[in-house]
This record gives sequence, C-alpha cells and structure tokens, in this order.
Amino acid sequence: MQKARQSVHAPQNAVRVTNRAGKSPFLLVCDHASNYLPPNYGTLGLEPADMLRHIAWDPGALPVALMMADMLDAVLVEAGVSRLAIDCNRPLDAPDLIPEISESTLIPGNAALTGKERAERIALSWRPFHEAIDALVDERMAAGRETWLVTVHSFTPVYKGVARPWEIGIIHDDDERLSAPLIGELEALKCFTVGVNEPYSPADRVYFTLERHARSRGLPCAMIEIRNDEIADAAGQRRWAELLAGIFLHLQPRRAEKLRSAAGI
Repeated sequence: MQKARQSVHAPQNAVRVTNRAGKSPFLLVCDHASNYLPPNYGTLGLEPADMLRHIAWDPGALPVALMMADMLDAVLVEAGVSRLAIDCNRPLDAPDLIPEISESTLIPGNAALTGKERAERIALSWRPFHEAIDALVDERMAAGRETWLVTVHSFTPVYKGVARPWEIGIIHDDDERLSAPLIGELEALKCFTVGVNEPYSPADRVYFTLERHARSRGLPCAMIEIRNDEIADAAGQRRWAELLAGIFLHLQPRRAEKLRSAAGI
C-alpha cells in the first residue's frame, strides 16, 4: 500500500473509474486524488516538495477511497490531475478554479492565464472528470439502481496557523438523508471529535461535485473530510476505510427504504 505522503504515479487518463460494475448503492468520488502534473506544466514554479503538500492534492484520501470501494463493492471515480492545475471540485466561475495562491503559497504558473490557457486546463481534467461522473450516474439511474454519492477528502491538521481538532468532518447541505445517520454513527463511537460542516461547509464552495451530480438529481449525498495525519500511513488508511465501510454497510440495509421514501421513489 502506497503511503499518503508519496507521489502518485502519472495516470493513464485525467479520470479513472474503478469497479464500474460494483453492486453497492454507494458511488465514491475522490476529487483531489492525485498530485500529478503533466510534464509540460513542470511544477508550476513551485518547489518539488510543494507537490507533496495538501495544496497539490488530498494526501491519503485515495488509498482510503480505494479500500472502501473494495470493501463495499462500490464504484470509485478519481481525478488524475493535481488541483494545482485545476480544481475539479469548483464551478467554472469560481475564483479558485485555477488558484494563483493556495493557503499562503503563490503559484507562479497559474498567474495571468489567457482564456485559451484556461480552456486547456478545463479540457485537460475538469471536463472529462465531470463527464465521467455524469455518464456513470445517468447509466445507473437508467437501470433503476439506487445511487448515493460520497466524496472522500482529507484536510490539514493546521490551516493558516489554526489547529483543527476534528479527526473527521462530514459536510452536507439541507439534504441530511445520508449525512445525519453517518454523523450519528460516528458520534456514537465516542472515540474522536466529529466536525459537522467542519473544517468546511458548502458555503466555502467545496460542495460543487455533489451539487452538480447528486443534488441536481435528488440523490442522497455527503462529503467526508479526514484529517490527513490520521491517514498518513497504510495502517491509518486501513483503519479509517474499515470504520467508514462498516458504517456504510450498516446503514445500507437499514436506511434504504427510508431513503427511497424520503426521495419520493
């Protein structure tokens, strides 16, 4: 198992779908799975060490998502290009779609891009990523398959000098069909601090993937944020994958009928 702090190998494509035929109702998405930049981008003017930082990807998120997909027999969609090139979890009109600064780090290669350069970034990663999810969700809905979207992220223990006490956060909007029981199960364990709309909330523009693909179709959804020091090695990644997959397996049969009823299905 690859450690979270290591560099992800260059993907064959800008988007990768794993276990497309998975039977689980859960569709997992990892928006910030990779720190890979195509060779022509270099490091966008950053130091090589910066490519291992949270500004380039979500360390540990992909190994957790892959193990969850395997344990749940769920499909997983992952973005294969670093969010430094373009952030797939942002709308096209977001000011940080192609960030010129991340946290306190200037990104020289993103400064003063032309319209053509922006269009190239969108075509590189953003568009194929969202088209792949659209196609997958439409395919499942056409087949009458239950589909609950969950995005898997990680966050830094300290942000701009402020420590974050939550080991895990669940982000949601006013549709709490999936987030409420998930939060309830996590809090019932009483062994860590659960952030509810912490360290981010939809107001921070971090909910775009779920808004575009789940909320627009009336599908239950939630966003998982795991503090990245919790998943910095294979043992931590497996521990969280097993915990979350166990909760989802528990919720799945218990909540399926309630979710269908709440959605008017």
